[in-house]
Amino acid sequence: MEHKFSGEVLSVRGSVVDVRFTEELPPLLSVMYSAGEKSVTLEVSDHLDVDSVRAIAMTPTGGLARGDAVYSDGNTVMTPVGEELLGRVLNVFGDPVDGKDLPADIEFRSIHNQPIDLAERVVSEEIFTTGIKVIDLLMPLEKGGKAGLFGGAGVGKTVLITELINNMVGAHSGISIFCGIGERCREGEELYREMGDTGVLDNTVMVFGQMNEPPGARFRTGHTALTIAEYFRDDKSKDVLLLIDNIFRFIQAGMELSGLLGRLPSRMGYQPTLGSDLAELEERISSSHSGAITSIQAVYVPADDLTDPAATHTFSHLSSSIVLSRKRAGEGFYPAVDPLESRSMMLSPAIVGQRHYDVAQEVRRTLAQYEDLKDIIAMLGLEELSREDRRIVSRARRLERFMTQPFNTTEHFTGMEGRIVSLEDTVLGCERILNDEFPDASERDFYMIGSIEGVG
Repeated sequence: MEHKFSGEVLSVRGSVVDVRFTEELPPLLSVMYSAGEKSVTLEVSDHLDVDSVRAIAMTPTGGLARGDAVYSDGNTVMTPVGEELLGRVLNVFGDPVDGKDLPADIEFRSIHNQPIDLAERVVSEEIFTTGIKVIDLLMPLEKGGKAGLFGGAGVGKTVLITELINNMVGAHSGISIFCGIGERCREGEELYREMGDTGVLDNTVMVFGQMNEPPGARFRTGHTALTIAEYFRDDKSKDVLLLIDNIFRFIQAGMELSGLLGRLPSRMGYQPTLGSDLAELEERISSSHSGAITSIQAVYVPADDLTDPAATHTFSHLSSSIVLSRKRAGEGFYPAVDPLESRSMMLSPAIVGQRHYDVAQEVRRTLAQYEDLKDIIAMLGLEELSREDRRIVSRARRLERFMTQPFNTTEHFTGMEGRIVSLEDTVLGCERILNDEFPDASERDFYMIGSIEGVG
């Protein structure tokens, strides 16, 4: 069979392969295949000179040798799109990994698309309620916006993502797409089973680039998921909920590739193209007149350092940032959201209403004052505080406990029935605590409950 471009392998260094072509070179981002049984898929990354290219491997390069034949037709990586994908699990190439076949007549599209034009974008001022008290009150999510869950290892990012899936996909009438970048296969398998059990799998497409796959595959998994999301938004005019776990693994894959491609690293070992790599992915997540893509992304924070370049670059793209704190997790406050570090652009009177805004600001002010008083309490004791300060401490400790919530997805671990709390109940509960309406209730009565009706 005649191919448009034919060449041979010059060198193989891990996931980076140099290929020489006798005639013209295939364009950047085009996909190449090695001839032979163990076919290797490559993507053109650089044109080195007039007759050679440098490519990144998207499949393992075991068995590929110098002199092997390589061919390309000049196309980019393509993924299937369509309603036939609902309930399916795919890899970066759109191949099913759930043991079932795809329909023969399904449409394929390139994973490399441009973001929609600024003139076509719409900015919504609508809140996306989650049923999780601390998020809905202090850092409300934007419909058609991007929210990030920041936290180090083991503070509950994936648990919070699965709870959001459970709460929102059930109430969310659109399509959900789960994108696992650098996901452990155990987590993916558990999530697939949980979503099947709760009956939300039929409206969900899952795309995985697992930890054991080459960095090239992990780097492009997000692009595949976004192409499927864009199809539902643009062609089917549906609202799409895009969940990404974990954006840091996308940045990490880019860092691995950058080193292999011979680029000089920037600060702390990251790739020099970190900003543009991330922007290329994030800018495609937007809303048009036909539909909205609302994205919730887990972001691993190395060594709990929020000044890490990966975290700071991601912050700049988000409308809501939810920061998970190891200290709060250690104190038993779950979800371990830090209310003082987290923020949302949606928290303004014009969007959420004056009452919600005033309650949220008063809650944050009370918690900030309690934080300032902690050193005095540690040194002198609670009795040395003035009566007003003692009142503030009492309110803050009750608010901290009221902001905890049992999750549906952790019910089989904790034995506590999960709770979904409406925004109205959350605002009312905080208002009543701030007004000191529970003089006889102990702090314990506010811990791990749903609405304020559970006190007493």
